[in-house]
Amino acid sequence: MRSLPDGFILPDFGATAARPTSTAAPEAAGEAAGPAYSGPRKLSLICSKGNLDMAYPGLILGNAAAGEGIETHIFFTFWGLDIVNKKTNAKLKFTMLGNTAMHMADLGAIRPGLEHKSMPQVMGQLPGMTSIATKMMKKQMADLEIPDVPEFLDLLQAAGVHMYACKLSFDMMKMIEADLHPAVEGVISAADFIEISEGAQTIFI
Repeated sequence: MRSLPDGFILPDFGATAARPTSTAAPEAAGEAAGPAYSGPRKLSLICSKGNLDMAYPGLILGNAAAGEGIETHIFFTFWGLDIVNKKTNAKLKFTMLGNTAMHMADLGAIRPGLEHKSMPQVMGQLPGMTSIATKMMKKQMADLEIPDVPEFLDLLQAAGVHMYACKLSFDMMKMIEADLHPAVEGVISAADFIEISEGAQTIFI
């Protein structure tokens, strides 16, 4: 039993399932449990948001997985379709509103510590602030040599990442296939993606 710091109260998460005890040799116990999975890795990403700051996590994770040789599938649903819509993906926005984690590293040059301070939410309501915040984020990404969204999709396609559009969202937004970035392999249902994702590690963004 591990010791707890003074004053620390461990929450009660309910009874723990009892572990079976065995006197068998470790090798025999391992055989009874079955061999650990050692097949090829597989990753499924579900991108559901179309803000600029929510587009990059899925793209970056997909690129990292492909770089490791992992079979990667990305499903764009609801506002995440804006990421693969040719009419919108070069114009994704970043807003301060509702983002209490918004802070600016450059403010540290004015006074140390300011770079860790969250920007006041009221600033996001000022005219033009969404445009300013979007330009700032795009510049930061460009400084790190991270491509813009359309180019990133091209890179993922070249790396062998499989990308799909959600049929329900596609129909709801009255899109046509010509609106989709060429990297999108098809418009599929949620059930189709569940089948494709069998055995995969799934991450929802």
